[in-house]
Amino acid sequence: MKDSVVVDVKDEGSKISRDIYGHFSEHLGRCIYGGFWVGKDSDIPNINGYRKDVVEAFKEIDIPNLRWPGGCFADEYHWKDGIGPYETRKRMINTHWGGVLEDNSFGTHEFLGLCEVLGCKPYINGNVGSGSVQEMSEWIEYMTFSGESPMSKMREANGHKEAWKIPYFGVGNESWGCGGNMKPEYYADLYRRYQTYVRQYGPDKIYKIACGPNSSDWNWTEVLMREAGNLMDGLSLHHYTVEPTWDNKHTATNFDKKGWYTAINYASFMETLVRRHDEIMTKYDPNKRVGLIVDEWGMWHAVEPGTNPGFLYQQSTIRDALVAAITLNIFNNHSDRVKMANIAQAVNVLQSPVLTEGKKLVKTPTWYVFHMYKAHMDATLLHSTVATSSVSFEDSLKVQAITSSASKKDGVYTVTLSNADLDKAHTVSVTLANLEGKINSVSAKVLAADEMNTTNTFDNPDQIVEKDLAAKVCGDEILLEVPARSVVSITIK
Repeated sequence: MKDSVVVDVKDEGSKISRDIYGHFSEHLGRCIYGGFWVGKDSDIPNINGYRKDVVEAFKEIDIPNLRWPGGCFADEYHWKDGIGPYETRKRMINTHWGGVLEDNSFGTHEFLGLCEVLGCKPYINGNVGSGSVQEMSEWIEYMTFSGESPMSKMREANGHKEAWKIPYFGVGNESWGCGGNMKPEYYADLYRRYQTYVRQYGPDKIYKIACGPNSSDWNWTEVLMREAGNLMDGLSLHHYTVEPTWDNKHTATNFDKKGWYTAINYASFMETLVRRHDEIMTKYDPNKRVGLIVDEWGMWHAVEPGTNPGFLYQQSTIRDALVAAITLNIFNNHSDRVKMANIAQAVNVLQSPVLTEGKKLVKTPTWYVFHMYKAHMDATLLHSTVATSSVSFEDSLKVQAITSSASKKDGVYTVTLSNADLDKAHTVSVTLANLEGKINSVSAKVLAADEMNTTNTFDNPDQIVEKDLAAKVCGDEILLEVPARSVVSITIK
């Protein structure tokens, strides 16, 4: 049986925001320190303290935005501790992550400078859990006010005369959990209050993002949209593909067939989450003005053996790549509501696209998925239908073998596929329905692995890389043999 994907080139949907392909950097483990930031005096090649090879890796996938400083860390972060001369910055213990020293050498100026080097938009999370309205108000003024005020004078004294543009600002993080253990009604009132003081200085709009639900907490979305939907631009959603056991026996690389399908099943649940939260949001926002912002998603494994459990360091296999591909296809197909997303996290933490060790860097399979999918950024979604078989370990872990999304930009069609079948290749027919004229050229790339637990290591960094895949054109139909456990990107002109 052939699997089929039919793309109707005349059935255009919403624009796929490039911000769906965003990333997340928290003061956690080696994401900031040793990841993005090594300091100007480091013997690791750097650009004013920013690790050069990490910067280059993220520029290669056209990073659109970067979220900071957390995560749970955001609600214990006091921004004035991270400005001014390094020797006067407050040293503290990072009580959330690893109990290690936080010297605040990476603060507001360093983060916004990193975004400038990366060429991406900053997304900052403010402190509601342990911070005051005044603190948040003054941070916004410090960053974005160009007139004369105590905060703008302080910014100038710290070496940055011009105001920055802050496109995205989150009012708290996980307020239902590590950000304060709040009830939705209480947080909704707090959000209404705090967002009032996220002032709009000048013509550049700040997109205000309210803390949304933990995975399938439908009531949280209901309350926030009912009580504060008119005062927000976006509502966050967090959902991790979490390992079912925490006994450290099942890690990112040590898993069996059941572990494979469990992860794919959990990742596929994102479709249900997006649809259901969208339905609730649409009750209060039928024009879909408020974006669903999935600013934490990805695989969460037990840490690699021998590493600090508070650093959340894990390897990445083709299983993680499938989770990324399936999730990004879902976001693309729901781009009328999903306006931004941030995989957790960028470097050395959870499902990182990039890992570092000393002077070495490795691109994980997840990095390659972002590289293969980047043509979708700011493209027009095309409606597509998929006919495929189900694959499973047990009936409770049944998933569809093939997922897909499609788009068009500048006269070029992009179709991305994932094959979650652990054991079998699938012959896939991709048809461009209602195409006027003929297909002039087709090229395809595939990301696959010989074994399900193969990784890119510092000694062997090219075990899993994208390669050319043969594609046969028959009229308006394209035939491909999609390998087991693989991700495919097709470019059609």
